Amino acid sequence: AVIGRAGAMAAAAMVAAGCSDFSDLREIKKQLLSVAERSRERGLQHSGKWAAELAFALEPLPLSELPPPPVLTEEDARDLDAYTLAKSYFDLKEYDRAAYFLQGCKSQKAYFLYMYSRYLSGEKKKDDETVDSLGPLEKGQVKNEALRELRVELSKKHKAQELDGFGLYLYGVVLRKLDLVKEAIDVFVEAAHALPLHWGAWLELCNLITDKEMLKFLSLPDTWMKEFFLAHIYTELQLIEEALQKYQSLIDAGFSKSTYIISQIAVAYHNIRDIDKALSIFNELRKQDPYRIENMDTFSNLLYVRSMKPELSYLAHNLCEIDKYRVETCCVIGNYYSLRSQHEKAALYFQRALKLNPRYLGAWTLMGHEYMEMKNTSAAIQAYRHAIEVNKRDYRAWYGLGQTYEILKMPFYCLYYYRRAHQLRPNDSRMLVALGECYEKLNQLVEAKKCYWRAYAVGDVEKMALVKLAKLHEQLNESEQAAQCYIKYIQDIYSCGEVVEHLEVSTAFRYLAQYYFKCKLWDEASACAQKCCAFNDTREEGKALLRQILQLRNQGETSSTDVAAPFFLPASLSASNTPTRRVSPLNLSSVTP
Repeated sequence: AVIGRAGAMAAAAMVAAGCSDFSDLREIKKQLLSVAERSRERGLQHSGKWAAELAFALEPLPLSELPPPPVLTEEDARDLDAYTLAKSYFDLKEYDRAAYFLQGCKSQKAYFLYMYSRYLSGEKKKDDETVDSLGPLEKGQVKNEALRELRVELSKKHKAQELDGFGLYLYGVVLRKLDLVKEAIDVFVEAAHALPLHWGAWLELCNLITDKEMLKFLSLPDTWMKEFFLAHIYTELQLIEEALQKYQSLIDAGFSKSTYIISQIAVAYHNIRDIDKALSIFNELRKQDPYRIENMDTFSNLLYVRSMKPELSYLAHNLCEIDKYRVETCCVIGNYYSLRSQHEKAALYFQRALKLNPRYLGAWTLMGHEYMEMKNTSAAIQAYRHAIEVNKRDYRAWYGLGQTYEILKMPFYCLYYYRRAHQLRPNDSRMLVALGECYEKLNQLVEAKKCYWRAYAVGDVEKMALVKLAKLHEQLNESEQAAQCYIKYIQDIYSCGEVVEHLEVSTAFRYLAQYYFKCKLWDEASACAQKCCAFNDTREEGKALLRQILQLRNQGETSSTDVAAPFFLPASLSASNTPTRRVSPLNLSSVTP
């Protein structure tokens, strides 16, 4: 009877969420309200909240169309008293007590709550022990003792096909906690088929998929929930363009009021470092949902990058008033102290965040950064390693490890970690510049040149790639290529429309002045030498060069009509192996700061 009922429920769920389009938003709203209620009955608060938030974004239903309460079976009726009592204990986090009163219950709902109470009891004991016995960086050997027993019991039920969508989800979580990743993925896919509306199973699946290839081989149910899943996983895998397209199509389908979607779009823009866009979306989100705490740590990262002290201070105070013991609040306060260069205090708040949730990725990475600032490399390495254990896709942790080993002057280690960061963020110029510097230290100059050129090609955030490339050409006595890079660099800096206080601008003008002088192009040389006089570190050299040019002109030296050799970008670096334009006509009037 139980098997038949589980099968029937799974089939009903399949039909309920079977439509893969968004033509009937009323039906979708019914499904969301129904699954929100079912999730709450089983103590799955986050899945319930997600469904409720999404349902809230849709138009309200008339009384006649509200979903009916779930039908009670004979077993549900028999277990009702024990379930009602146990659920009240569960809500008060008395998990062992809840499990005790649910022993022997046969209904799907009560059985799930029994197993879930045992699982959470083990997790709570593990976390308490971790906090009591260990410093924030020590590797804890504390395990959830209940996991093995739960796995044995759930696998028997699984083989007998007696688990519903929620039961499969819990089985998957147990397998993931035991590091049985392949089995966990299979079970989560099965859970998504059995109950497509349960967001928890999709989210767990997201955390286990490491690349796009892996995603292709999953046979997922063809339901509208899959669109939310794909948008989320694309954001996680840094496939931001695809993610934004998905979210836009979800907004067009009728979810324009969803705060979940708005926050995900803001996170996506944060991931591609479109800081202004991300900030404006977060500010809009705060107006719509002023007491929201999720994702506010990401918002604080953006404020930190922009050095917006007053705004970050306001956010920290505001979140402190709402809930000072939330992980995100601790991270925001940590960022605030970090921006004020109070790194010990910042590290303290990130540690507090990790005591609240040891698997909170952002806090591990940010704590690593703080230890770097405090020159405590061994602690930084441990923090970054923890971050990678939590999520292997966190490019910031790989990049942080690279920086740490750079400080320790271990370039081979450095190269490995920067490569990993670059694989995760192939179009991030910072990873490419770091890789180039690494290759330079290892004297692999051809590789270094490739990295710097690629960093420039993908859009150099810090405007340093061309200078580094120019200096490499200087080292190799490739003066034409060096001059070409410096010209491009100067044009880039002044085309920003803002006067950038860049240390290397004076270096570029000094090199070009000397280069033109050697080529006997007096006009260009004197124009560059005059520019040198505007900078403290090159003023004297600029004046000396101007005097030399004047002397040569007085002696009757004529300016050369052509550069000795028109120069090219190296074939290996130039995207379309065509000659680039000559050096001589650098129009300096257009780049006057």
